[in-house]
Amino acid sequence: MLGFQLDIWDYLTFLTLLLAVVAGVVAWIWLAGLPGRIAIARRHPEAEAVKLLGYAGLLPTIYPWMQAFIWAFKPTNVIDIRRFPGEEAKDTEEEIARLGGKPSSARPGASSNPAGEADSPPLPDQKS
Repeated sequence: MLGFQLDIWDYLTFLTLLLAVVAGVVAWIWLAGLPGRIAIARRHPEAEAVKLLGYAGLLPTIYPWMQAFIWAFKPTNVIDIRRFPGEEAKDTEEEIARLGGKPSSARPGASSNPAGEADSPPLPDQKS
């Protein structure tokens, strides 16, 4: 077929090249997921977005990946004003548990408010 016989060294060369390509792909995937793993470990509220940007960032260029890497280390003391801090912390814990593949620590039978509003007593009527 090729005009010469393939011997053991040729097959070892092909195997070495195959192993080098597989190792390169594995290293690329590990490096792309690094910002997401850091964000999950630091309990970042936007950990899923950091994870997706990390994987998408290494495809065209390294600039979006660097943004995801910096975002993973960004301080996360921002509170969503639509919810109380306790509700925000509980929601972040549930999201981190879901991303980490662990069961959620949400209580079974606990009422969840779909609008994200706290159960608070009604305000007294104001008369003007």
